[in-house]
Amino acid sequence: MKYLMVFLSMTLFLVGTVCSESKTDTNAEGKGKVEKSEYTKRNADNPEIAIDTDYGIMKLELYRDVAPGHVDSMLSRIREGFYDGLVFHRIVDGFMIQGGDPKGNGTGNAGYYLKAEFSDVPHKKGTLSMARAQDPNSASCQFFICLAPAPFLDGKYTVFGQLMEGYDALEKIGKVETVGSLGGEKSKPKEPVFIRKMTILTEADKEAGK
Repeated sequence: MKYLMVFLSMTLFLVGTVCSESKTDTNAEGKGKVEKSEYTKRNADNPEIAIDTDYGIMKLELYRDVAPGHVDSMLSRIREGFYDGLVFHRIVDGFMIQGGDPKGNGTGNAGYYLKAEFSDVPHKKGTLSMARAQDPNSASCQFFICLAPAPFLDGKYTVFGQLMEGYDALEKIGKVETVGSLGGEKSKPKEPVFIRKMTILTEADKEAGK
């Protein structure tokens, strides 16, 4: 079963406006520079996780207040080390990076499927969303992180988190060299990009979920 099949028929584009977690300042020479501002959590009680990759660490807030089933599923898999050593098997520059497949080719799952939890939360740069097949209730363990706003996915895929820190790592992964894959899409990394380890950062949530 191919995940995110609908993407193959869409025109991919990069929206010029990037993450909202930045602001423009001016230095002593009058030259503009970009500085990252502090991330504001959507909900103080939402859990936080870290994805340690070959290109750095990405820290994310998981939106339990939006998609509790997807969040608790990911937390459970993290606790058992499910994601450790897997790869980002699909990377589309200017669009998204996708990983979490135990088979590493886009066809694997965790042995169960999740009921869709679609919402009005938009897909923007750094958004964590769940991959699926054509059936809305076919998501399992594969996830993707957006490299740019993707409004054509809004309301069609379950958004369940947002990148808090590690945009540099996200962007580096998004720029790795890719080769052809099934369907003719040039999205398979030429060299594997590993998820070294995924961990839960919020202590209170280490005992939450199942």
